[in-house]
Amino acid sequence: MDWNPRPLDAHSVPVHRRGTGRPLVLLHCLGMSWRFWDVLEPLTDRHELIAYSFPGHHDAPLPDHRYGVPELTAQLRGIAEREGLHKFSLMGISLGGSVAAHFAGTHPHMIDRLVLADCTPRYDEESRANWPVRAKAAREKGVASLIPMLMGVFFTPDSLAENGPDVQFVRRTFEECGGEGYALACEALAHVDAWEQVGRIIAPTLVMLGSNERQSFQDAADRMVATIPGSRKVVVPAAGHASVRERPEFAVATIREFLG
Repeated sequence: MDWNPRPLDAHSVPVHRRGTGRPLVLLHCLGMSWRFWDVLEPLTDRHELIAYSFPGHHDAPLPDHRYGVPELTAQLRGIAEREGLHKFSLMGISLGGSVAAHFAGTHPHMIDRLVLADCTPRYDEESRANWPVRAKAAREKGVASLIPMLMGVFFTPDSLAENGPDVQFVRRTFEECGGEGYALACEALAHVDAWEQVGRIIAPTLVMLGSNERQSFQDAADRMVATIPGSRKVVVPAAGHASVRERPEFAVATIREFLG
């Protein structure tokens, strides 16, 4: 892959703020949008939830160039400055978790508390090699062609069989996701390596992951907890990669207790 990432615009990205209280910035996973976080609405009684979509996802502009996680970190810094956020709590899941970890280590004094869900600072070699393959499929056949595989990763078999509102939301969002926006994010994940930044995190940190998460993510969670001082891990029961969306009541209670 010809890797030549370029900066991202932070001024034209729509930002969605709801609730009152201490700010919590939310970063979604690949193929989703800021609406992924609707399930955290109960937290708006004590926290202001601040979310936006990644490049080429939902209402965010599609860039005409490649970018990496460092560029997403710089974009978040620009958005925070634009929105008047000097210190805030930060939560990310999957792609959003990789960005959150990188940001929290790059700008440690801007983060009050940190939640890293179902993510890894660096993918294993097999996954890194597969990201360009997935990007090619998204460009040529659309994200819809990947849905059977993706749903089996995001949810447990029981949830898929039940086909409740959260499963339906994720499937519908994948169907609506543009191929190029998805592909560019895949290529960013192929290159992410944020272990150095993880070693610089100073904020109290909660590492969450679904009980059915893949072994590489379980290993990454354990290593993050061993690396970040004072951090702890919580396993979301009967959940896959989209743990927050699969078990929202558990997630809300756990995040509420952690944020205080």
